[in-house]
Parts: sequence; structure tokens; C-alpha cells
Amino acid sequence: MTEAKKLNKQMQEEERLFKPLKDLNLIDDFLFDVTTTDLEACKIIIELSLGMTLKSIKWKEGQKVVRNLPGKRGIRMDFCVEDGEGNFIDVEMQKRNEGNIPKRTRFYQALLDAPMLKSGEKGFDSLKPSYLVIICSFDFYQCGKYRYSFENYCEEVPKLRLGDECRKIILNTQGRNDDEVDRTLIDFLHYVEHSDEKKLPRDCDERLKRLHSKIAQIKVSEEVEATYMRMEERDRLIREEGELRGEKKAKIQIICKILQKGKTPEEIAELLEEDLEEVQGICRAARECGPKYDVTEIYRRLKAAEEAGLC
Repeated sequence: MTEAKKLNKQMQEEERLFKPLKDLNLIDDFLFDVTTTDLEACKIIIELSLGMTLKSIKWKEGQKVVRNLPGKRGIRMDFCVEDGEGNFIDVEMQKRNEGNIPKRTRFYQALLDAPMLKSGEKGFDSLKPSYLVIICSFDFYQCGKYRYSFENYCEEVPKLRLGDECRKIILNTQGRNDDEVDRTLIDFLHYVEHSDEKKLPRDCDERLKRLHSKIAQIKVSEEVEATYMRMEERDRLIREEGELRGEKKAKIQIICKILQKGKTPEEIAELLEEDLEEVQGICRAARECGPKYDVTEIYRRLKAAEEAGLC
């Protein structure tokens, strides 16, 4: 198992434990989503991420979901805005290393650009300059940098830019090159991982202090906490259902293998020390599905019978 997979597994196990709202960090999806419903918070995050000052920003129309052709995959953005200069800026938070960030940025860029041109429009001048920022809690490129900035250049003439006005910035909260980047970025990325006043440097950038003030208000909001609790409960039920489904399918598979050897439901129940009635129901559904014993189809039939009150 790779280090990334081990870390992801550990993080998933930790996330299964209930984490109070007050203990969430900006890297956590829920807190990031709530925080970035505030346009000023979005502006601060962009400025601290890119080391720039924006005069103003506004929501990009349809800022959350970009649909593709029917039957094709779309995207759901964390937040996307347009600044006063006409640049589009999409910011995404990535807590777990799920691989292939480069191709993810390629796909996002394609769907972000597509709506900018109208049907029949000639030329491509309407395509706005864009920034795609992904804030990661891991070092995808393993070079120890806090910021990885990408733009298209010519291989034959290295200083020659393609000029497509697309920039992709991968930020890494685990950077080690403190002497190469502005401290403002370092303080911000550390705060993303540990969004707590105790971890906030007293002499940090005023914008980071304002962002923390907004997050502190979110964490003591009873309304936000109620929403968070409902979502946690929903996610818990979904996880439990998934686990039960997995256990049930594993049991079905074992029973089908023994059934193929000519054992009766009574013999199987005794061998596995399982409830006879349950084993009989699985065997009945298995025989209805024919000799291949499709586990998914057997499970579906049992579920349908259960919901219909037949078992």
C-alpha cells in the first residue's frame, strides 16, 4: 500500500469519529463550504493564495455546478468568482490525495472555458484569463514547495509562453521552503490545517485575522451547528447502510459458494451458524437468479422483498 493510500485510509478512519463544529479546520469540506458562501472570505482566500490584491470580485454565474453533454461527467466547484479585471478564479480544497490532480485541472479547465463561448461565435477572444487554484493538505509533487505554479511554455523556446492565459496553482500545506515564499502564504496554509486562534500568529496578515474572525463566528453559530449535525447524521446513516450492504453481500457470496457444492439451506445454516430463515431466503433468491448466482442481483431481490414485507 502506498503512503498516500495509507494516509487516506487513516484520515477516513478519523473522519468516521464525530468531530464537533468548533474543532473543524478550513481544510474540512463543511467549514470550507460554509466559509466561502461569504464573498469577502473568498476574496481573502484568493489574495492570500495568489499573493495579489483584488479590487473586487463577484460570483461567476452558475458558480457551483457546470454540466457537460448528456451522459457525460460534469463538475461541482467549491467556489468560482470573476474579479474586477475579468479574470475567472476557481478555488478547490483537497484534503485527501485521490490521485491525478493534473488531469483533474485539465478537465475542470475545459468545462470552465466551454460556457464562455456562445454557439456560432467566431474567434476565441471571449475566453477570459483564468486561475485554477487547488489547496492540498499533502505534497502531491513531493518537492517540499508551498506553491507550485503552472503555465504553458514552449519546449524549444523555454521563455516563450503559449499565451492561453490559463494558470494552475497547486498549494501545499506541508511545504518546507519557508525561505523562498512570503510568510503571508505560509501563515495562511498553516491556518488552513489548524483553524484555531492558538495557531494564529499575532503578527499575521490583517486579512488572515479577518478570515479567522469570520470562521470563529461560524463555529459558535447555533444555526450552522444544527445544519452540521444534520449532515453528519445523514453521512453516518449512509456509511452504515454501505457497511451493512457490504456485509450482506459478503454473506450472500459465501452462502452461494456452499450452495453450489450441493449443500441444503439447513446444512449451510448449521455450518455457518446463521439464522436458518435468512439462509433459506438467500438460497431461494439465488436459485431464482440461475446458476451464475449474481450477488448484486440476489441482494437486490432480497432488498425488494424486504421492502415489500415478504421477508
